Amino acid sequence: MLRQLASRLLTRPTTTYSAAAAATRRPFSTQVAEAPGDDAFVEAWKKVVPNIDPPKTPIQFMHPRPPTPSALPTKLTVNFVLPYASELSQKEVDMVIVPATTGQMGILPGHVPTIAELKPGLLSVHEGTEIKKYFISSGFAFIHPNSYADILAVEAVPLDRVDPAQVQKGLSEFTQKLSSASTESEKAEAQIGVDVHSALNFALAG
Repeated sequence: MLRQLASRLLTRPTTTYSAAAAATRRPFSTQVAEAPGDDAFVEAWKKVVPNIDPPKTPIQFMHPRPPTPSALPTKLTVNFVLPYASELSQKEVDMVIVPATTGQMGILPGHVPTIAELKPGLLSVHEGTEIKKYFISSGFAFIHPNSYADILAVEAVPLDRVDPAQVQKGLSEFTQKLSSASTESEKAEAQIGVDVHSALNFALAG
């Protein structure tokens, strides 16, 4: 009986599963169909407010991604964006190293598609012999299959603008607050301060 059952399981066709898997496979960001335009919004706006030009919508700021190249590119195209500014836009570089929560992660042309959560730490942009360093607070890195990388950070500052003396002072103050904290809220706030200033201190030392 067991032999018959085993033979049935081993010889069971897998075409149904394969077809279903292929049908439900999620496409990469470069394979998504082009988003529809905002003509309907513009027409509706003109009917309601005919004397004022319609505002720009997010889709007007979006550019279609280039297709995934057949050969490995020599450059990585990077967009580095903050809530209040764009540090890098369509910048072609050799490599970017980001402070992922799993550790420092190097991104080169042809990197596998990845989404990485970022922690406080050093982000470095390598272009030839030039290295631009930033300290970021947190964020996400989206690596696409066409050698594009979108890096979104909550806060960032060029490392050469950070005052080492102020970092040491802040680390000392938050360490004292952590040792004297009496509530969970105070401990959490002090711990965040210690972690950020420790990361800043490490970035400056490196």
